[in-house]
Amino acid sequence: MALNANDRSIAGFTMLGHSLVHWYEMSIPIFLVVWLLEFDVSVTVVGVIVALGYAPVGLGALPSGILADRYGPKRLILSCLAGMSLAFLGLSLATSIPAVALCLLCWGITASVYHPAGLSLISTGVEERGTVFAWHGIAGNLGIAVGPFVAATGLLVLEWRYVAVCMAVPGLLAVGYGLRAEFDPIAVTETGSRSGESEGENGNGSESGSGSTNREKTDDSLSALVSSTRTLFASAFALVFLIVALEGLYYRSALTYLPEILHGLPAMSGFEPPTELEGIEPGDYIYVGLLVAGMAGQYAGGKLTDRVPAVRGLIGCFVAFVALALAFIPVSSMGAIPIALLCGIFGFVLFAIEPFYQDAVAVYTPAESRGLSYGYTYLGMFGLGAAGVSLGGVVRDAFPLDAFFALLAAFAVAGAVLSIRLLLVDEVTTAQPADSGETERETEIADD
Repeated sequence: MALNANDRSIAGFTMLGHSLVHWYEMSIPIFLVVWLLEFDVSVTVVGVIVALGYAPVGLGALPSGILADRYGPKRLILSCLAGMSLAFLGLSLATSIPAVALCLLCWGITASVYHPAGLSLISTGVEERGTVFAWHGIAGNLGIAVGPFVAATGLLVLEWRYVAVCMAVPGLLAVGYGLRAEFDPIAVTETGSRSGESEGENGNGSESGSGSTNREKTDDSLSALVSSTRTLFASAFALVFLIVALEGLYYRSALTYLPEILHGLPAMSGFEPPTELEGIEPGDYIYVGLLVAGMAGQYAGGKLTDRVPAVRGLIGCFVAFVALALAFIPVSSMGAIPIALLCGIFGFVLFAIEPFYQDAVAVYTPAESRGLSYGYTYLGMFGLGAAGVSLGGVVRDAFPLDAFFALLAAFAVAGAVLSIRLLLVDEVTTAQPADSGETERETEIADD
């Protein structure tokens, strides 16, 4: 079915926002390689400052959702785009590691706004929600792949500060586009097209934030939040949360340090450019290829969720994570082509797991707590996952490369064990949540 004008407008606005969040996010590991040389600091130090940028993306998910309800999602998304752009402009002026850390922290705080606000806007304003969620996810993956590609290419010909300025420009242009975009953010709840949603999602009210009735109900508040949280974590969702947090530790550690690891592999020496420019090597393009393979992985994972129970998909992906982490050490000495092939498989599986854990949230939580459930999911994935960046930096500095991949394998083993535990208690813990959430699964697994 073709999208109506309002759906198209919201789709364009949110796709642009989602792609840019990941455009900035995945360019940061490319800059990490340069900062090691520019400021002559250890991997541990750079790991800590990158973690400062990534942590708020998850930690800010819950308060950002509250702000989206109060002030309207469009305002929040525009603030997010402007803040991320200004943070990268600030990076271009940074003359020390503390200044870089401050800019990354500002980026993370503003980036944390997007997912709660963007998903809220789609859920309350779009009639063909499943279709828009699908395109929204594709846009995010495009940003994941294109951001580091542009950063790596720019660093081959420009000083890193100028590249940071160039990276900021699309965000500023997106703000201009968003200011002129027109759409009804609560079109679905106004018309009641999706039964049962008008009462629960009407709180966006308008972009002026005047939907006080639902906001009072939503903000009801601390006691309701504590009660709902207690109920969630007394259920199988507690296992899902821990599984997602372990996946976040693996994901963040791997994607943050792979550019630096590929940069230093002796097997890549035959492919170095004639003159090393800002520490950038063709290994960065292998990293970009990994992210492109991730787009195919996420699509395949989404298709498999229709055929494979979420918990079994999680087990399979974690087992593959263990094998891939352990395989990297012998493959890393075999040359650029084997390394590129392994990284392609690695990227495919790394993103294939995402639809499975998103589906698990839908299956193992009741519908009335679904928004809160996804808020905690992002907290586990991006907030707690950022701890892997700091831990990974310490391991990279203090131990041989084997230890870093052993750490990744340990995260994956723990994730597999918890997933098996979830499978064993499946029949007892999921009967009621699965019944209440099954009808919504197809649309909600498409969330980023």
